[in-house]
Amino acid sequence: MKAPTVSRPYRFRPLSPGARSQRGVALVVALLLLVVITLVGLAAVRGTIMQQKMASNLYDRQVAFQSAEAAIRAATALIPTNPGIIWHNCQAGGVTCLPNPFNDSTLPAGSIHTVATGTAVGGFTRSKVAASQPQYVVENMGNWVDQKTSTGFGQTANSRNYGVQGASGTTVYYRITARSGDPATVGDRAMVVLQAVVKQG
Repeated sequence: MKAPTVSRPYRFRPLSPGARSQRGVALVVALLLLVVITLVGLAAVRGTIMQQKMASNLYDRQVAFQSAEAAIRAATALIPTNPGIIWHNCQAGGVTCLPNPFNDSTLPAGSIHTVATGTAVGGFTRSKVAASQPQYVVENMGNWVDQKTSTGFGQTANSRNYGVQGASGTTVYYRITARSGDPATVGDRAMVVLQAVVKQG
């Protein structure tokens, strides 16, 4: 008869002092690396969001610039046939014209003209994605010498050599001030103000 086998309890070998000191180090290193990777990822996301905001603001300003330019072109096309859009004559006595007429407290509301959405003038169409309809003010800057037609003293060889006073051609100049939209409607979107001086005819 075979003798019964007796199972002996398994004895764990004690860890050496070096192994005891390394307990949990891998976990701590992994957590530190995870924190570093998270910080790098957050920095990349923040940079991407900032670039998107910059691109969006630049796009918004370009749209506003094009809207103001469309208003100038629309006003230029309307001046010869619609004298009623002209506010006043800046060359007349007692009339003060500010550099930006939109800042003039005496500017009547009827002198601010709005370009309708989709208006096409001179091959340029007012954008439908703009924050607001562009507006413009037209001012008569008075009669001034036309450099193309003036033959006054010093303009030709005959005037200089023989003292002949040539003709002084004058023409009417208009100043158009346009903005990309009404500030009350635009809100925090980009606002662009442009000015142009155009000659009659």
